[in-house]
Amino acid sequence: MVDKDLLSIQEARALVRCARKAQIDYAQLDQEKVDSITKAIADYGVAHAQSLAKLAVDETGFGKVEDKKAKNILASEKLYEAIKDMKTIGILNDDKARKIIEIATPMGVIAGIIPSTNPTSTTIYKSIIALKAGNAIVFTPHPSAKKCIWETVEMIRSVLVQCGVSQDLVSVMSVPSIEGSVELMKVTDLILATGGPGMVKAAYSSGTPALGVGAGNVPAFIERSADIEDAVNKIFLSKTFDNGTVCASEQAIVTESVIADKVKDTLIAQGGYFLEGEKLERVKRVMERPNGDMNPIIVGRDAAYIANLANIEIPAGTRLLICEEKGIGPKHPFSKEKLTSLLGFYTVGDWNEGCETCYKLLKNGGIGHSLVIHSKNEEIIREFGMKKPVSRMLVNTPSTHGAVGLTTNLFPSFTLGCGTIGGSSTSDNVTPLNLMNIRRVAYDLGNEKCEKVPVKVDISQTDINAVTALILEQLKKIV
Repeated sequence: MVDKDLLSIQEARALVRCARKAQIDYAQLDQEKVDSITKAIADYGVAHAQSLAKLAVDETGFGKVEDKKAKNILASEKLYEAIKDMKTIGILNDDKARKIIEIATPMGVIAGIIPSTNPTSTTIYKSIIALKAGNAIVFTPHPSAKKCIWETVEMIRSVLVQCGVSQDLVSVMSVPSIEGSVELMKVTDLILATGGPGMVKAAYSSGTPALGVGAGNVPAFIERSADIEDAVNKIFLSKTFDNGTVCASEQAIVTESVIADKVKDTLIAQGGYFLEGEKLERVKRVMERPNGDMNPIIVGRDAAYIANLANIEIPAGTRLLICEEKGIGPKHPFSKEKLTSLLGFYTVGDWNEGCETCYKLLKNGGIGHSLVIHSKNEEIIREFGMKKPVSRMLVNTPSTHGAVGLTTNLFPSFTLGCGTIGGSSTSDNVTPLNLMNIRRVAYDLGNEKCEKVPVKVDISQTDINAVTALILEQLKKIV
């Protein structure tokens, strides 16, 4: 083991020891004080949303400053509005009729795994929901976003000091490594994992309870009754938001042949460019690594950047590069998750075939996550809702914004569970309620009476006389 790995392991242990001590004191606070602390962090998040967004873009090269600013505001202001009246401390419910008292109990110290695609917003979000439920949290940052995550945590720690509680309630590893992250996951009480499939799998394999999320490979089905202009506009709004770094962003459009030409024309009119021939092949060559994994160099980049990387020319104003894909699977890179300005396009005969194509796309890397449908046909919408293996089905809304709770009433979240079908322990948009245990105090109902049961002793007079003689003999010895 190299010195860096050993230092990382030692740091993980030390941070958890400090966090555990701080959390024991923090767990004694009442709901009002806890709420004031989460409110103060949310206010700080809003005040520094712009500067933290710029730090993230400067360090990682992913996304857009204005969109990352919007994420930071979602993770602070909008999140606080959703949780401010949520009861998470002490007695949650005292049901006199049922004679049950429900008491919230914190989970303890949480390990927070932070991705490079949404570094500052995810740090703010996880800090607030952990603290709201009475926990401490220790972060392991993605190495390529270490500085901006560190800065976010330092800001939160300064707020904690101002609120009169220990800054060790929120901390971050300064020497991140795989070994250190594994150790952190072993010595904490719960893992809140957002990141690549490898990290999430490691979280579930650690032996510590974990809440992890799977990959997204979101299909967008445009059904023939849809408002095509509106549907395409919302897909562009979502897919270009932060250059596609949100895992809930659309990865492929599926549409019916009767409206396919109109959908294509609308995509082109809004800045979509359909790749063909050598241009398509060149883009495919930069999309993936030799092992088939997404090439990190294209993540969170705009269409012009990818075109320059692939050494192709595209029209000025191009916002998305689109491939009219013919297949689904490992040999078809546009059928996979692409956290960037790339989009697949599929034409099907009718909604039944569209349903099947969406299912295959989900199975190809996004099962359990999300799906979006644009339609005015409630019967078809219900059919999709009943049959698609997703945790969120979004209707006539931008997928990115809808899934994280910006344009829908889903809970504002940057940890989107995929359910057991997606290898996740929850299908929720994770909230503080996922980060606490509930102790139930149950009283006797008084409807069961203990009755005296007569005991019949079958013993003969001879036995009684023998026992009596034995007792008298023992008494004589005592006297």
